[in-house]
Amino acid sequence: MTGDRRAPQLADLTWPEIAGRPTVAVPLGSVEQHGPHLPLDTDTAIATAVARELPDTVTAPAIGYGSSGEHQGFPGTVSIGAEALTAVLLEYGRSIFHWAGRVVFVNGHGGNLAPLAAAVGRLRAEGRDAGWLPCAVAGADAHAGHTETAIMLHLAPDRVHADRLEQGNLAAIETLLPRLRVAGVAAVSANGVLGDPRSAGAAAGARLFHEMVAAAAAAVEVWAPRADGLLQVPPVSAPD
Repeated sequence: MTGDRRAPQLADLTWPEIAGRPTVAVPLGSVEQHGPHLPLDTDTAIATAVARELPDTVTAPAIGYGSSGEHQGFPGTVSIGAEALTAVLLEYGRSIFHWAGRVVFVNGHGGNLAPLAAAVGRLRAEGRDAGWLPCAVAGADAHAGHTETAIMLHLAPDRVHADRLEQGNLAAIETLLPRLRVAGVAAVSANGVLGDPRSAGAAAGARLFHEMVAAAAAAVEVWAPRADGLLQVPPVSAPD
């Protein structure tokens, strides 16, 4: 982590210390398998680390359970499903906006995208200034491969089982999606990995993490949400 400008932690504050109407960053993750080498809370750990680096925000405790039914074929996975997650996010937003000015959900798990869009879109329709953003970098592999392993080697190397790194299914996610949606990740990868973590290293993880943070920080600074709340950074126009 960068360490110098981490946001205040909501859980550490008393109510009189919450001045004005702050922007609150809410990490959203999952409890799901990440191959034989990464912890079950990998998505939550990455989302929390990104949220803590966002300037001019307060970091809320993470929402650590998500919609992870595609990983249900592996022990350890706990999914609350899309409908329940949508309800949780909606009620969370309705509550926090009694004192927060803006809320951004920082999402670490792809299975949460539809519930996020539904819930945050509804919050915005109700007049609440909510948004969300993904923890994403260009060229990332799908699951528990090079990208997530490298970032975890940067953030928490003691939590990565380097002696258990195994190649997973290397097919493009677009090729795997039809079967994955019907039968889950276990049907396309016996070890739960989509990608190859063996090339991952902490230096690459630091670079990927800082790219992720830079994109998230820019999205929050610009604050240009779509109707479903996804924060976007408008393209830079070429000079005339």
